[in-house]
Amino acid sequence: MTRSPRWLLGLAAVAVAFAAADTYVVVLALPEMVGAVGVSTEELQRAAPIISGFLLGYVAMLPLIGRIADLRGRVPVLVAALVVFALGSLVTTLAYDMPSMVAGRFLQGLGGGGLVPATLALVADLYPRERRGVPLGVVSAVQEIGSVIGPLFGAAVLAVADWRMIFVINLLVGLVLAAAIHALRDPSVVEVRAKRDPSVVEVRAKRASRPPDLLGALFLLICLAAGALVFLQPSELQRDLTWGQIFIPFAGDGRWLTPVGATAMVAGLLFVVRCFTARRPLVDGPSWVRSMRDADLGGALFLAVALGGVILAFATADPKIQLFADQGYWYLTGSAIATLALVVHLRRTPSPLVPRGALRRTPAWGAILVSFFIGAALIAALIDIPLFARTTVHRDSQLMAALELVRFLVALPVGAVVGGYLTRRFSAGLITAVGMVMAAVGFVLMARWDITSLESFHSDLTLVLCGFGFGLALAPVNAAILASTDDDVHGVASAMVVVARMVGMLVGISALTAIGLRRYYTYLEDHPMPPAREVCDGKTRCQEFSDLLAGAGIPQEHAVFAGAAVCAVLAAACALVVFRGAQTRSFSPADVLRAGG
Repeated sequence: MTRSPRWLLGLAAVAVAFAAADTYVVVLALPEMVGAVGVSTEELQRAAPIISGFLLGYVAMLPLIGRIADLRGRVPVLVAALVVFALGSLVTTLAYDMPSMVAGRFLQGLGGGGLVPATLALVADLYPRERRGVPLGVVSAVQEIGSVIGPLFGAAVLAVADWRMIFVINLLVGLVLAAAIHALRDPSVVEVRAKRDPSVVEVRAKRASRPPDLLGALFLLICLAAGALVFLQPSELQRDLTWGQIFIPFAGDGRWLTPVGATAMVAGLLFVVRCFTARRPLVDGPSWVRSMRDADLGGALFLAVALGGVILAFATADPKIQLFADQGYWYLTGSAIATLALVVHLRRTPSPLVPRGALRRTPAWGAILVSFFIGAALIAALIDIPLFARTTVHRDSQLMAALELVRFLVALPVGAVVGGYLTRRFSAGLITAVGMVMAAVGFVLMARWDITSLESFHSDLTLVLCGFGFGLALAPVNAAILASTDDDVHGVASAMVVVARMVGMLVGISALTAIGLRRYYTYLEDHPMPPAREVCDGKTRCQEFSDLLAGAGIPQEHAVFAGAAVCAVLAAACALVVFRGAQTRSFSPADVLRAGG
């Protein structure tokens, strides 16, 4: 392999990590974000759409994007996903109300989620089956690390600037990565991708440079500039007697029913028309429409509704008091109806979203099941280890509590690379099972932690053991599904694994939190505490009351860790059964070293 394809894969992996970090980047910035759109900190529950909107974009359309990557190629999808991610970052930066902020986060999720299946499929394109272990391990590792780096990145930016700077950085990074990935498509770089016929592999050089569509670029520039004025509404311009008139609504008080708003909308419409009518448009509209049609847009919409119902049912619930949101059963009912419609649609359409027989092999559909249980267990580590630290040794610092995950995070990528290496020598089922058993042992040890455990050395070993175990399991799962599916469905197959893990995380955190809360309330019934005003009459007594609260919270976290251990054991058992036929092994360690370097 030449240096340039490795650079291409490296840039794609960086993009995946950055997009994954954006999943949780709002954790610390959320109060400031909702305050900027007129929601008080006492009404933070109204901020749920900011999080669920991102998750909807990230998960709901993932299979469609993966399928388009199968039909159209990996690099075009990577570039398009980064551009959408950057656009979402821009909209979020300029957001002035809750709908605009949710729309921006949705676009960020849509672009960020699209990077994952295209990158995993790119690994399958660039490496033969027996040499995918290490690169898959690297991609899997950076994806999971990014999910936890997000809050730390947000904290670092908030220490020197306001929340909008987070998304300005996202915008710049997204555009730079898109340009860099696109630039690698030159005559010296070949993009290897599978066509619909899995026996055909095409090596395609980049086409000669085309002169840009200047008129389309002008329409786009006008749309962006006028749209920015609609979002920002600079006070200096509004007070000006001449320029202020462009912000006066034609009717009502809407921002878009103004001369500048109408300019933005008309310019945007003209840009879209140009994309479909120009000989060499900036965006080839007809080609992308054909790709979406061929990828089964209808089936993708049914699946999006089905996944969206599940996401909303769990993501909008208050984990402190409920498993589902108040409308959760309605969401799940809609999800069930959409699932039934999807099944009927897939049986009737000639070109289904998931081609018939694509997941027919046991390791293929088994990887989706294993990924679900891994996600359910993994979320307990990502969420509840910092919560345990906040309850016990870092009661006054959310940042220090989050940093307790560093040991877990250091071990996870090491385990991922080792797991990818071992996939060359041993079965994917065995490696996955060993990794998840290690994670389960780590959770069992966590379930025995007391109020001072995080200050001792054995907690370091426990976190390293758990993180290393999860790392071991990541690459074999991806390797198994890529080895058990045809080349022309690698994108959609990879997307299904990611969707399963994300749904597992959502269901897992809701179910495990519900179990933990039941343990918490049971503890309070057996150990009633006096009111704070009766106990906290001095610094020493306040510390005693804080210790009492910690004593009530520890059993809750113990229950969550125990439930996560069960999920990890289920993942291990499933992997041993369903991955028996996955052909991921080889007998040349030297090739693995060359593949990794």
